[in-house]
Amino acid sequence: MSKSAHLNFTSNTNATRADAVKNRALLLATARRLFEEDGVHAVSMSQIAQAAGVGKGTLYRHFDNKTDLCYALLDTEQRELQESTFERLRQHGDSCTDLRWFLDQVIQFVMRNDELLHGGLESRTGSPLAFPAHAWWRLTIRGLLQQLKIAGDVDYLSDVLYVMVNVETIHFQLHSRGYDYERIRDGVMETCARLLNPADAS
Repeated sequence: MSKSAHLNFTSNTNATRADAVKNRALLLATARRLFEEDGVHAVSMSQIAQAAGVGKGTLYRHFDNKTDLCYALLDTEQRELQESTFERLRQHGDSCTDLRWFLDQVIQFVMRNDELLHGGLESRTGSPLAFPAHAWWRLTIRGLLQQLKIAGDVDYLSDVLYVMVNVETIHFQLHSRGYDYERIRDGVMETCARLLNPADAS
C-alpha cells in the first residue's frame, strides 16, 4: 500500500468515526428533547430517528433499544455528578455540610431524571437498590458518616439515608404521595440531622 493510499484510508476512517460521534450526539439530543416534551414511554425509536433526520439503521447501530438510549442519556449526568462530588470532597471541608450537599445533589439528580431512571431500572434489574451505577452513592454517604465518627451502626445508617434518596423511594413520593422537591429535600435533611444528633430529637 502506498503512503498516499494509507493516508486516504486513515482520513476516511477518521471521517467515519467523526460522523458516528456526531450522529450519536444528535440522537441523544433529539431523544432528550422528545422525552421532555412527550414522556419516555410515549416516544418510539422510529420517532427519534425521524426527528433526528437519520435512518433507523443508524439509530440501532448506536442503541439496541430505548432502554440503552435512556442509559446513555443518564451516563453524562451521572459522570458530572461524580466529578463535582469528587472535586468537592478533595477540598476536605466540613463532612456534615458535605453530606447534606451530596444528599441534595442526588435528590436533584433523581428528580430531574425520574422517568428515565425509573423506566430503565425496571428493565434491567429487579432490585434498584443494588443497581451498580448507584452503588457509589451509598459508599459516599458511608464515607462521610465515618468521617463524622458518629455512634451506632454506620452501615445501617448509611442504608437508611441511601434508601431515602433512592430512585424508587423518590418516585413513590413524587407520584403516589404528591411531594415536591422542597418537601423531599427537607424531609431527608431533617432525618439526616436526627441521625447525626439523636439527642436533638427528644
